[in-house]
Amino acid sequence: MIDLRRLRDEPAYRVGIERKRCTPDLIDAVLSADDHRRVLLAEVEAARAEQNAASRGIAQAAPDQRPARIAAATALKATLARLQPTLAEAESHLRELALQVPNPAAPTVPDGGEEDAEVLREMGERGPVPLLDHASFGERHGVVEVEKAARTSGARFAYLMGQAVLVELALVRWVTQLLVEEGFCPVVPPVLVREEAMEVAGFFPTDRNQVYEVDGSELFLVGTSEIPLACLHREEILGADHLPLRYAGLSTCFRREAGTYGRDTRGMFRVHQFDKVEMFSYADPDASLDEHQRLLAIQERIVGALGLPYRVVNVAAGDLGPAAASKFDIEVWLPSEGRYRELTSCSNYGDYSARRLGTRVRADAGAPNRLVHTLNGTACAVGRTLLFLFENHQTAEGALRVPEPLVPLCGFEELPSGPRPV
Repeated sequence: MIDLRRLRDEPAYRVGIERKRCTPDLIDAVLSADDHRRVLLAEVEAARAEQNAASRGIAQAAPDQRPARIAAATALKATLARLQPTLAEAESHLRELALQVPNPAAPTVPDGGEEDAEVLREMGERGPVPLLDHASFGERHGVVEVEKAARTSGARFAYLMGQAVLVELALVRWVTQLLVEEGFCPVVPPVLVREEAMEVAGFFPTDRNQVYEVDGSELFLVGTSEIPLACLHREEILGADHLPLRYAGLSTCFRREAGTYGRDTRGMFRVHQFDKVEMFSYADPDASLDEHQRLLAIQERIVGALGLPYRVVNVAAGDLGPAAASKFDIEVWLPSEGRYRELTSCSNYGDYSARRLGTRVRADAGAPNRLVHTLNGTACAVGRTLLFLFENHQTAEGALRVPEPLVPLCGFEELPSGPRPV
């Protein structure tokens, strides 16, 4: 959630919000609602102080003055009873509006939309167009079955089969072990969460159309383990000497992919269900920029070790999600399309989510506790990583050369070419 004080007092803070294409009308509505709430709050506090004074005066008054004092205290109590629901309604209205306002874009973020991302570097050599694109590869080898999945579950689902499953498991094991060595605590979190968890993690109300509801909207399937990991230390005060706290969440994820009709319909590039290893950090506010770079470096280490040609982009303000102050994407070269496509993202939320979560870092004696900064980054979007491997590590005969780090874990060096098994 945004910092209302900074929104009122710091013009640059508002500019950062408007750079994310938030309408000025919404910002003005939030400020107006906050003004109204503050006026009501002052009235309630004044009435409460008067009532307390009047109540104390009853005991101190002479017997003949007590009836008048009691009447005055009763009137003040009635005033409070009238004002308090009005204040509660004003606070609820303010929260409803404020939840719609995105985190301001950081000054380091370029202006513009999707096409305006700043390319920071390109790494690796692009290979030739393979014999088979990723969808044809999966079909030829019988390791990705989409037609039967469509009959079972609908469009944008897939069966992953055979040796490709062993490559996926090797990916998960290798990436998780790497993160453990980097100081991350591995976690298998719940993938069903309450609506409140979606809201405090920063996903509702803005991303609600991307989420599957179950059990009459009592629970929701997560699109990333970032959500339950963000709630892991909700309403806690963390010791500064314990930060950063780093978690590696392994989960199946679910997304509606609303608004993507007709895009990436072949294979399993854009599916409703996928597995992912996610990094999540709770960082000291003064160290979150360094932590952001650390997460990005780990992502580059993973993608580089898999032998995938990639580039790093600084995502433009208009293309950032509501919670991110800044985000780096790693885009991998997809030879069949002749362009880079997103594989991982890495975001710094600043104190945006922590304000909703109530997660703070304990300050020195005499100083106020501060909100932590939260960051997240994809360590491995497993299915999408596989399809990049299908194309970038494909032999001239159409087989898959397994990247060296995965060979000991999956037990073979090549997913052999050949006709689709019956």
